[in-house]
Amino acid sequence: MSFIHPTAIIEAGATIGKNVSIGAYSYISKDVSIGDNTKIGSHTLIEGNTTIGSGNEIFSHAVIGSIPQDLKYSGEKVELIIGNNNKIREFTLINPGTKGGGGVTKIGDNNLLMGYVHIAHDVIIQNNCILANAATLAGHVELGSGVVIGGLTPIHQFVKIGDMAMIAGASAVSQDVPPYCLVEGNRAKLRGLNLTGLRRNIATEDINRIKSAYKELFSGTRPLKEVAKELSRSENSYISNLAQFILNSTRGIAYDRTK
Repeated sequence: MSFIHPTAIIEAGATIGKNVSIGAYSYISKDVSIGDNTKIGSHTLIEGNTTIGSGNEIFSHAVIGSIPQDLKYSGEKVELIIGNNNKIREFTLINPGTKGGGGVTKIGDNNLLMGYVHIAHDVIIQNNCILANAATLAGHVELGSGVVIGGLTPIHQFVKIGDMAMIAGASAVSQDVPPYCLVEGNRAKLRGLNLTGLRRNIATEDINRIKSAYKELFSGTRPLKEVAKELSRSENSYISNLAQFILNSTRGIAYDRTK
């Protein structure tokens, strides 16, 4: 059974699923769709062409679907899609896409966005990611699955971060971060593998193969993409994923071979 506080405002046209709760003084605009079993805290604004899946928990004072913070935006129809079972904490700001970026911001399932996180226009986030307090994703950023971003960390526009990568808190990321890796610093550079995350998700045999590939890629003297091209032919899916990410990088990889 749904519970909607009498002070909440829901515009005609909004779609509200079953067993949804909406707290005091929240505002839901006409083009919003909210899935079943979702909880929305007090003083929350959800607007625009926004679709939210089931089982999400959105805490108070979040602003979701407000127009992009992009001076090129001129009122065109854009979209925000949020999947299932996400936790979106207090004062989080999530913007939809822009015409120049495909028009869609998309967040997958089972993600935790802590307080004051900002998700800018045209960002793509896969599943099972954790963004700590005040992590800031600029426009067109892409996160793989299982990514962890420490608090107070800005991610530059168009940066891509691979599966199960970890960004240390108070870093500043301006280049791509390969899957399974750990970066830290301003500007952030590779510091090794995210072994804690890997041990939670991947068999020891595969971790050892990733270690060998990492050493070959980042400790030798051969050109990075030359090594990655060879490793991309690996039958091991983790190794080929790592190598293909490097080959596809356009911003360059956040590493310093002299270290």
